Amino acid sequence: MQDSKLAELDSEFYELAQNAKAWPFVEAKKLVNRIKRTGQKKVIFQTGYGPSGLPHIGTFGEVARTTMVRTAFHLLTKGEIESKLICFSDDLDGLRKVPDNVPNKEMMRAYLNMPLSRIPDPFSNEYPSFAAANNARLRGFLDSFGFDYEFASATEYYSSGRFDEALMKMLKNYDKIMDIILPTLGEERRATYSPFLPICKKSGKVLQVPMIARDEIKGTITYVDPQTKEEVETSVKGGAVKCQWKADWALRWFALGVDYEMAGKDLIDSVRLSSRIVKAMGGTPPEGFNYELFLDEKGQKISKSKGNGLTMQEWLKYATPESLALFMFQKPKTAKKLYFDIIPKTVDEYYQFVDAYHRQDRAAQLENPAFHIHSGNPGKHDVPISFTLLLNLVSAANAEDKKVLWGFISKYVTGATPKTHPELDRLVGFAISYFHDFIKPSKIYRSPNEEERQALLALMKGLEEFGDSHDGKKIQELIYKIGNEFEFEPLRDWFKALYQILLGQNQGPRFGSFIALYGVSETIKLIRKALNNELTKSN
Repeated sequence: MQDSKLAELDSEFYELAQNAKAWPFVEAKKLVNRIKRTGQKKVIFQTGYGPSGLPHIGTFGEVARTTMVRTAFHLLTKGEIESKLICFSDDLDGLRKVPDNVPNKEMMRAYLNMPLSRIPDPFSNEYPSFAAANNARLRGFLDSFGFDYEFASATEYYSSGRFDEALMKMLKNYDKIMDIILPTLGEERRATYSPFLPICKKSGKVLQVPMIARDEIKGTITYVDPQTKEEVETSVKGGAVKCQWKADWALRWFALGVDYEMAGKDLIDSVRLSSRIVKAMGGTPPEGFNYELFLDEKGQKISKSKGNGLTMQEWLKYATPESLALFMFQKPKTAKKLYFDIIPKTVDEYYQFVDAYHRQDRAAQLENPAFHIHSGNPGKHDVPISFTLLLNLVSAANAEDKKVLWGFISKYVTGATPKTHPELDRLVGFAISYFHDFIKPSKIYRSPNEEERQALLALMKGLEEFGDSHDGKKIQELIYKIGNEFEFEPLRDWFKALYQILLGQNQGPRFGSFIALYGVSETIKLIRKALNNELTKSN
């Protein structure tokens, strides 16, 4: 991806944006209406991150989507309203349970209920804390995408006093906030609930204890220490407390003046409650929308603590970051399965959108995902071979060496080299990684039946007449002709047989295009191996 700061655009874009219908524009119009009411000259966007687990794709998705809305807002306001995106890490939260996907679990169990920013780094001791390690991973990833954002740490904001004024406001409206929250809790939880969580000076733990007194003038709360049973008075300022989740969210909105924040569908009730708390404090809750959650291949919600979904690092091992951004752009209010099988299709769709963008008029460009992925400046890519086709080339050649694959590619695309086609070379590397981890282990060749054997012999004979041709269209016509002559019904059974017998898989790209890339002579050799049952020996 390119820098997410909005590119310089001509004035026609600003005018056409007023009628654009892509979802980022629909969201941005909420903010346009907001500033018309308030007259403000700056808009704050926020995304939140809980560093109790490794950063995951959902975290990236929230930043990417919010950036898309910010880009649309910039266009709708013709760049006249300043904006900022804050990525806020709730790293003062107490560790409730040890995540499944981290090392040194025994060490971490000793720090249960301690603030995440005060737990040692379980990974390598490279960072001062568990939270710092996860924060660094998040920032490194976001920086690699060129996102324009300001990172914020709860530990820093509470401790430095940046939240003090808002905390005092919350203390003064304590009863109103309790009236909002308590009806949503069970009887046992109501007995101990307080919007303020004291951080014990002795143990350092974040305590969930009821308040027995408060002083709005002094800015203090009093609670009973669960260990010593002594009454303890502590300030709500300077990092002596942190707020419970819903109250904490409201505190951020109020203190930072947040105008826009989106959240997952599972947080709809939290958004409502936090919005009511902000109003009770005299503030205005932000605009936003609730996106659908990602699901794993079993249809279960992806959880960063369970580690049951794709991580950002895993996606980037097998595909381009732009394809990940496209996945985030598409249908944000529809639940989508997020697993490895969707990667090839998404990669190819990205390049199709970019290719189309440079042939479209301005109005159509504003609806194109490529515009939103690149904040108005998608570059041009010369990618003459689809990712799906590359995967099948790797599979057929059974090669995991870039040089071997470029030998095929340079014959298919005259004069093509890694230097002349760097984007294609990048895809070749991804294709090798994807093949090695997902296709190779599941390849199962089968022998042809008698009808398929005769059809393959006919295909081989027909291909011999093509010589060194790379005309995928004519080769595809030959394949169709043979399938009809041998009366495959439905015809797709013929193509399925080709994939299963020659590639050891159930599906693939247009087979004519594959032969043109792999080479006619190489395909003939492949058919001979299949007819001699040499391929099935590799199962």
